[in-house]
Amino acid sequence: MHPKTGLVLVNLGSPDAADSKAVRRYLFEFLHDKRVIETSRWIWCPILHGIILRVRPARSARAYKKIWSALGGTEDGEAPLIRITRQQEAGVAHTLGHSLIVKTAMRYGNPSISSVLDELKSKGVENIAILPMYPQYAGATTGSVYDAVQKHYKSRRDVPNIRMVRDYHENPEYIRLLAASIREHLQTLNWRPDVILASFHGMPQSYIDKGDPYQSECVRTTELLRQEMGMNEQELQLTFQSRFGPMQWLQPYTDKVLEALPGQGKRSVAIVTPGFAADCLETLEEIDMEARETFLDAGGENFTFVPCLNDREDHVAFLADFAKKELLSGWLEGHHEILIT
Repeated sequence: MHPKTGLVLVNLGSPDAADSKAVRRYLFEFLHDKRVIETSRWIWCPILHGIILRVRPARSARAYKKIWSALGGTEDGEAPLIRITRQQEAGVAHTLGHSLIVKTAMRYGNPSISSVLDELKSKGVENIAILPMYPQYAGATTGSVYDAVQKHYKSRRDVPNIRMVRDYHENPEYIRLLAASIREHLQTLNWRPDVILASFHGMPQSYIDKGDPYQSECVRTTELLRQEMGMNEQELQLTFQSRFGPMQWLQPYTDKVLEALPGQGKRSVAIVTPGFAADCLETLEEIDMEARETFLDAGGENFTFVPCLNDREDHVAFLADFAKKELLSGWLEGHHEILIT
């Protein structure tokens, strides 16, 4: 009998509920990750516990409530990010067939990476492929997934065969799908954008200065998307969102660019978020709500948000094919390999 094989789709995660208690629990785990916050624990922990976890949960809970029912979610159900990832899981499982167990895991919150890995072990899975749903590599995202997997198996004697993919930021099919989603979305409008912003999640500049490749991979994705769309740097611009704290983050900042565009005569804008495989707080609330308001308040006239690739049929087909080629080769036929452990 062939060894059982499992594929785990890993995304960032969401609170278990859109309330302060659940958000505080989620932020506690997220902001304690040394990959996310590199500041000395002696400095960071008093700030985190004395200020951030006292103030931010209520504010973040209000933001989560705004989007909790988006895309079919409900306030007493799963967050949009988790719901969409489960839909991707179902599509990938259907595409790849019954010889493979496909599961959803979240780096922070539930279902946790550790609980999913334990579940696969209970089902007798001997080969585990892990697909972090981050097109661009960053230490704070994909690197942290590596850490969580290693931590899970550190004290276990029976470790399965494990494979993990690093990124897919310049995969031609991924780029083609991004371009197709933009074109299809623009066809639904009765106006044309003066500029399209490709907005990626931000990162402190100091992380890049220390060697994180994230910025260069965002730049490369944007360059390839411009080529696919037949656009120049003015027509399709790269920006970064989601900064906080006093330190300098990757620039240009999405909100500052939006504030400036109307003064440059660009009053119609579209935003796409190529770094997100599924819609979440950072896309549904920060972009489609907050960024929209920022642009319109600055004198903009037309704003549209291009949804993430989510569970589009072509995106699910890409994820399945990518996993099959990059992670599952030989395993579904019963061949044993250990690429990383």
